Order: sequence, then C-alpha cells, then structure tokens
Amino acid sequence: MNRFLLSLVGLCLSITLFAAKPYKYTVDLTKVVDDKVYVELSTPKIRENEVKFYMPKIVPGTYAIADYGRMVSDLKAFDKRDNPIAVERLDDNTWLIKDARKLRKLSYWVEDTYDTEKEGPEIFQPAGTNIEDDKNFVINTSGFFGYFEGMKKEEFEINVVRKNGFYGATGLKASNNPPMLGKLEIEVSAPNVGVDQFVVNDYDRLIDSPLMYSKADTAIIKVANTDVLVASYSPNKKITAKEIASSIEEVLAAQNEFLGGKLPVDKYAFIFYFTDEPILSYGALEHSYSSFYYMPESTIEQMNQQLRDFAAHEFFHIVTPLNIHSEEIGSFDFNAPKMSRHLWMYEGMTEYFAGSVQVKYGLVTPEEYLGMLTEKLVIAKQFKDELPFTELSLGALDEYADQYYNVYQKGALIGMALDIKLRELSNGAYGVQNMMADLSEEYGIDKSFKDDELFAEIVALTYPEIGEFLNTYVAGSTSIPYKEIFEKVGVEMTNNGTQKQWSMGFGQTNISVVQHNGEQRLAIANDGSLNSLGQALGLKNGDIVLKMNGIAMPPLGPEIQAFLSEQAQMLPELETFTYTVLREVDGEKQEVKLSAPNKQVDVPTPVGLRFMENPTEAQLKLRKYWLEPAN
Repeated sequence: MNRFLLSLVGLCLSITLFAAKPYKYTVDLTKVVDDKVYVELSTPKIRENEVKFYMPKIVPGTYAIADYGRMVSDLKAFDKRDNPIAVERLDDNTWLIKDARKLRKLSYWVEDTYDTEKEGPEIFQPAGTNIEDDKNFVINTSGFFGYFEGMKKEEFEINVVRKNGFYGATGLKASNNPPMLGKLEIEVSAPNVGVDQFVVNDYDRLIDSPLMYSKADTAIIKVANTDVLVASYSPNKKITAKEIASSIEEVLAAQNEFLGGKLPVDKYAFIFYFTDEPILSYGALEHSYSSFYYMPESTIEQMNQQLRDFAAHEFFHIVTPLNIHSEEIGSFDFNAPKMSRHLWMYEGMTEYFAGSVQVKYGLVTPEEYLGMLTEKLVIAKQFKDELPFTELSLGALDEYADQYYNVYQKGALIGMALDIKLRELSNGAYGVQNMMADLSEEYGIDKSFKDDELFAEIVALTYPEIGEFLNTYVAGSTSIPYKEIFEKVGVEMTNNGTQKQWSMGFGQTNISVVQHNGEQRLAIANDGSLNSLGQALGLKNGDIVLKMNGIAMPPLGPEIQAFLSEQAQMLPELETFTYTVLREVDGEKQEVKLSAPNKQVDVPTPVGLRFMENPTEAQLKLRKYWLEPAN
C-alpha cells in the first residue's frame, strides 16, 4: 500500500472513529453531594463560534411540560487544556456557550425531581429522577443528559460509574467496549466501583431509555424471541421481581399470540419503583423497549390485576409509536414540540388492545370485559365529546390539556368501534390487529408517516367506509353511534345501567368526620344508603373506623390517601372484608370487629352494557370475531 493510500485509510479511520462516539457522557453515582450527582460530557467537535446546549422541556409520552433543566446547576465549559469557556444561561433549559469551537468538555450537577423543592411544573414520577445514595437511582435520561442545537442525530455513549452490587435495569444493552473515562476523580479500579457503558444511535433513542440502579432484584421472562427483564425496587421488600414476573407472564404470553408470535424487539424491560411514602398519584410511562412504573409499595396479592392491566397497556407500545409514528414523533423536538393528530392511535389503540387481549385469551370473562368498556363510556362522558379527537391531540400540551385523559377512554372506544366496523366489512377476516400489523410492515422503526396522510394510508389498506368513519368520528365533531355499533355484536346499550365494582362498603355520602382523642377520624353516616357490602358488614351511624382489613386507619391527614389507595388495590384479592370500629354499646364506647364475604357491588352508571338474550346468528358470528382469537 503506497503512502497516499495509507494516509487516506488513516484519514477515513479517524473520521469513522470520530463519528462513532461524538457525545461521551459519564455520570458518577458513587459521589452524592447535597442530593446531587456529577455529570461530565466529553463533547463532539463544534464548528460554530457559539452553540446552545439544551436540556429537554418535554418528552414524548407525558405530553406535559417538565423543564428538566431546572434540576441542573453549576454548568461549566472547558477547552482541551481545561481552561474555562464563557457560558450564559438563557432560561431553565438553555445555555449559550461562547468560543464553542474550543469546547471539549462540559460538567454540571443534577438534582433529582422526586423530592425537589424547586419551583416549576410537577414532573410525573415515571418520567422523573431519583437520587437516594446507597439505595436507588432513577435515571430518566431526560433529567441527566442534554444535547447541542442541531446535533441530536449523533451517537451517544453513556458511562455510569456505580458501586459494585448495584445493577442497572434498562431496555438498553450494555456495550462490550471497555469504558475509557474522562478526568473524574474516581478510582475505577477500586474493588467497590464498576462502570457500565451504553451506546445509542441518537438523542431520541437515549431519551427513550430509562435506567434504574439499585441492589439487584430481577427476573427474566422469555416471550417468543424477546428477553423480558423485570426489575424491582421495593424499599421494605414487600414485593419481588419474581412475583411480578409470575403475575404478568400470562398476559405477555397472550400479547405474543395477539401480535402473531413474533415481537419487534429482542429485549424489553419492566422497571418498577415502589415507594413507601404517602402519594396522591402513581402510574407508568411507556418507552419503545421498556416501561417505567411508580407505585405505592404493596404485596403482590394487593396489586395483581393492576399489574396485569398496566403491563398489558405499556407492553403494547412496542407496536406504536415504536413501529408506527408520525414525523413529529419520529424526530421529536424536545424544546419546541409539535404534536401529532393521532393520540387516538398512540394511546387509544394501545389501551384498546390492552383490554382486547385479555378477553380474547381468557384472562377476563366477556362480561368483565363489558364492564371495562362500560367504565370507559362513563368516564368519557366527563369530557368534551364534540371536540374532534385530532384537535384534542394537537392541543394536548396547552389548549386541551384538561381533555388529555380522554385518550385512554374515548381513544380506546374509537379502537373498539373501528375494530367492529372492520370485522363487519371483512366478514370477520380483518380487524384493527391486522390493520396495525400492516401499518407496522409499511413503516417500521426507521420510517415515519406524514401526520396529515395517515387516514389515506389506512383507507388504502382497508375500505372507503373506514375513511368516512375516521373523518366523521375522529377528525369530526359527530358523536360515535355506540348503540348502533354494539348492536352489531349482540350487545345491548342501556341508559341508567349498573356496573360491578369492588367497594369498601360505603361511599362519600356515607361518611362524616368526627373528633376522637384529639384527631379527626372517619365515621359512618347515612347507614340507610350503604351499598350491599356495607349492609352485610353491619356498619352503623356513628361507627368510628379504627382498622380496615386488620390495618390501622390513620387520622385524616397526609397519610390517609395513600392508605385508602393501598386498601383499594387489595380488594380483588380479599376473600373476607373486615372493619374494626369504635361503637357505642350500652352507653359505652367499645371496639367491635365486623366482617363479611368480600364481593363486588352494583354501582349505578349513566350507561350499561349487557349481552342480548336472543342475538341473531349474524350478531353471534361478528361477536365471535370480535372477542375470540383468530383461528
């Protein structure tokens, strides 16, 4: 090889090496100072005199402003000789770096969001961050890592320095390359320190990839071609990853069948953070290769069905938006986001699948499934039915933020109505499962659709009538004719129906607040209107509730909501419901224990669903296609 060719090869090699890892981040979890951790970035080459460095304002899936940059402090920039470069903070999420051509390193400190006292929007915990030294680190990457303006498509290398014994649960695969760190003041060779390295293709993939570090509590489920990791952090060890895996394994097997026996990812992670602190809300956030759960710490018996429902919904996001997404999602603008019109598909269709898979594969009965749909019909009535769903989607960040929860109600009902319509037009051969599979085949992970062309793409795959449905009921303000749609599958829709629900024996109209030993306590009132469980228990006016199912009820205050939430999660698993109440007996206050078989009660609802007593053969045939797996 002559000298010119050798030089050319060397040049190509240097360019390849330079392009391979333009961002090189290191986060040190071994040194926590004032509830903060240190982050260092070996920067890519900047070719402008000035450049903006961003932390995300918002991330996909939450559809709410977070302003993660609030949690970043003491951001500094350096040249190759470690001389400081001028930095100006422009707002919560933006820094302007001067003399950017000389830039070689950034460093800063990150505070967590779980217990912050900083002003600004509250961050949904599954999208937040947690720093508990020697216990747990929740690294939603949006809270730790930023990007330079115009440079989101480069490769990112993440090095996590952690104590030995700490395990990083994530949907990412660890790199096989030996980590080469910057000038962090750590002894990587020390016996109690290790380093994990992860490499991703671009910033979108990085933000789609949460990590949780804690003492290892994991389980693996093999689902078709996919290794499913379950990781749990339970501070009091009330629940384990193996218990969670056992609970959701049946759901995942059903979803595998539902999706045709081959999944679009070869690794997926369920990451569970359980808190023993009083909380008012909890939930989950989906990602393409993982999902993160923030929940009150309870036993597996107390949360079995809820875990299955959560898992069923979040796992289906491997279909959308992973394989079906618009340009707005495929290249998300983290600081000036543009919304897609199609939350009916991203969240609504996913929620519909989460229920449909359970009834199709016998995890819930058809009657229980009608109850699930009834609940969505009831809740959907609380929102603006005349608001076109495409407009709701476009305004979900601001104008219609108060309507967002309807994506899980009416959004799922749109999926249900579309499924029945497709089954009818195809004589049972084609439903929304097939439609989404065809869209996945057409687009996939790396190809985005144009937001205003999706309806036309769906019509090309299906029927002109489906275009009329989408334009009338999704993009239009016309109410979905639920009664007519349900009749096609032999389901009767009634006004003033009832729904089976788990209960504590009383409602808000049956309780009052009394003083007892200097504390405010819940007491029973209006015992004549107690539901059937409350009547079976024998609750009486004036009873002061001391214990529920053997657990002491706290006085009214910050702990009561968490207590009631935990009790609600226990209900499906209880055989016997018990109260210990303080009751006046023969003029004296006495503790009385009450018990009755636990059961669901009939709760009045604005609408009801029930299977028709004498459906036609055509209705039964279409119902079979709707509720049972394809042969």
